[in-house]
Amino acid sequence: MSDCFDPAALRDFATLYPEKPGVVRHRLVGHPLFELEALARLAQRMRPQDVEQNIADLPIGVDPADVAHNGLSVTDTIRSIEQCGAWMVLKFVEQDAEYRALMEQALDELAPVVGAATGAMLKREAFIFVSSPGAVTPFHFDPEHNILLQIRGDKVMTMFPAADEAVVSGPLHEAFHLGGHRNLPYDEAVAGRGTAFALSPGEAVYVPVKAPHWVKNGAVPSVSFSITWRSEWSYREADARGMNALLRRAGLNPAPPGRYPAGNTAKSLAWRAISRARRIARRGA
Repeated sequence: MSDCFDPAALRDFATLYPEKPGVVRHRLVGHPLFELEALARLAQRMRPQDVEQNIADLPIGVDPADVAHNGLSVTDTIRSIEQCGAWMVLKFVEQDAEYRALMEQALDELAPVVGAATGAMLKREAFIFVSSPGAVTPFHFDPEHNILLQIRGDKVMTMFPAADEAVVSGPLHEAFHLGGHRNLPYDEAVAGRGTAFALSPGEAVYVPVKAPHWVKNGAVPSVSFSITWRSEWSYREADARGMNALLRRAGLNPAPPGRYPAGNTAKSLAWRAISRARRIARRGA
């Protein structure tokens, strides 16, 4: 199998990682694993809980409770994606051997850049998005480092700085790390703080940890491949958010975790110790 990224793309990625969003090139356009029939067969092999289907016509900011299922089977959604008005995500496709091999190849190519900055790639995962024309993926953020590779069709991802708490407040970050949904409220007043990244087949966008974003699909069906990983730094950011939630409940107004290269070590260690003590207490109850 040929390389997923050429040397120029890897050099471009090195200028971005880990904190700067941006576009690099990839070589997976036309790969047979992303043909619609291949994806329909994959969906049939997957656990139902790992397939998410939504209607396409969504506002940028939407309560998860207001997002409706499109009413079709997963295979019918994929095969009729041009007309059915839906977007779907096949989650954790690395559980399938063929897709895992492709994910591992792509991430192995990126690993030298990643390792030099944030250490080992932890918890490697992959997702495939299949979207109807005009579909909107609502405003949200994710805890992983992520590269979204555009395979078919085009879309625009509008991304916001991860550290800008005028866009997403500290309490919203904390609620997410305590089990809240990824979707976020959206205020048009912050629209100017975002940067739009237009993606065509053969382009990929790097999304830093917790960078809020929303996506608008183009005029034809889209297939995208998202490859993600965690770093020890990303876990410490999450731990610090958990600690901040505890401090906020105590009436304090804690400072947000520092972005990379800040380690957030003290809050992370404190949160891990508290979490461990709670687990021990529950086992002993």
